[in-house]
Amino acid sequence: MKTMTCDELLQAMNAYVDGELEPGFCTAFEEHLAGCNPCQIIVDNIRNTITLYRDGEPYSVSAKLNQKLRECLRAKWLELYPES
Repeated sequence: MKTMTCDELLQAMNAYVDGELEPGFCTAFEEHLAGCNPCQIIVDNIRNTITLYRDGEPYSVSAKLNQKLRECLRAKWLELYPES
């Protein structure tokens, strides 16, 4: 089996995190992760995000961060939908 690239790993990421990859593919995925720190960080961040989401617990942020997020989201919305 050929070595999985970072791009291939990123394309398969959702299926991996959801436990939907075939066993042979999981082996290649895990072998790549064992030797690729950037991909390890990405997978860990996705797992943590999913865990936070599934737990359903709200995560509080400061008023300043909340305002900045709203401004960024509004700016992106207006960029995509200028007539809104």
